[in-house]
Amino acid sequence: MELQRTSVPGLSIPPVNLPPQGHIRTGYLRGLTGLVRAMGDDPRSVLEHQDIDPRTFDDPDQDIECIAAVNLLEYCASRLHDPLFGLHLAEQQDPEVYGCAMVFARSAPNVREALRCLIDYVQVSVSPECEMDLVCGRDVSELRWRTHIGLGEREQVNYHGMLLILKTLQMLDRQEFRPSYTNLTCRVERSALQRMQERLGCKVHARADNNAIAFSTELLDRPIASSNRMLFTLLGGCLDQLRNASRAGFVEQVESCVRRALSTGQCSVDNCAGQLGTSTRTLQKRLTRLGVKFSDIVQAERIKLAKQALLWSDCSLDEIAFQLGYSEQTSFGRAFKRATGKTPKSFRMSER
Repeated sequence: MELQRTSVPGLSIPPVNLPPQGHIRTGYLRGLTGLVRAMGDDPRSVLEHQDIDPRTFDDPDQDIECIAAVNLLEYCASRLHDPLFGLHLAEQQDPEVYGCAMVFARSAPNVREALRCLIDYVQVSVSPECEMDLVCGRDVSELRWRTHIGLGEREQVNYHGMLLILKTLQMLDRQEFRPSYTNLTCRVERSALQRMQERLGCKVHARADNNAIAFSTELLDRPIASSNRMLFTLLGGCLDQLRNASRAGFVEQVESCVRRALSTGQCSVDNCAGQLGTSTRTLQKRLTRLGVKFSDIVQAERIKLAKQALLWSDCSLDEIAFQLGYSEQTSFGRAFKRATGKTPKSFRMSER
């Protein structure tokens, strides 16, 4: 019987600084400075070359921009002449770099629930940009991950994520987990491909549609030795609160971005994604998970700004419609009445 992840009534947690949009916990890169030093280079010099304050790596709860983390791995691979630097960094780590989401996963009753814990909460514990998904088939299932954040495909971050996920599955399944195959969306040089396959013990397919590690579906129902009913319930309640706060904060960020963009006439989902340091696809996917559409946010913010303009300015209806990005006054009028039950003119007259 599977345990249910339920909130604990009356449970409250103190404020926690979650990684903001477009950022990632430095704890996810734990061990990088030691690896650079072991390879004969100066970690401070490496970090400063990438405009990263070395002091941020002293505290795993600090965060840096995702683009900085991605570029850092690529730079280390180039500077240290190590085409598998991301893989070698993951060799020095354990799945605990996923933070509290990994602690939660290890307390789950079975592998299926554990993976759901990671999928649901890694965006809280590591980065809002982290994305995992479990695709279940009759015989073979895939744990997929996505590292694209509008920067193009970068090899090192994919190599790093691949081995961390493999080690995660090995930790959860004490029966000597063996992957069926691995997919990578990036290119892989032939010499590196052979070394990867030797390390993972399976075929690695480059330039695939998704990053994924595949395994037998029967693994999902295996119990986890570290399962803990009380810890699972308590952590579930806490992480639910953190996730809800993160979600509310994300929608507020999008609303704020839309308000600013409307005033400049540059309101688009692409522009907003750029302002928030994420990709258009990720922004839309996160909003979809929250049951919100970007177009609905734009429309709601337009109506708010329209009400302010109607009440506090002497601008004509044509001017207001133009300022809010409507093609003509009639379109503005229909949208305003649909939202408020009044025409713009009647609203101005009745509310002033």
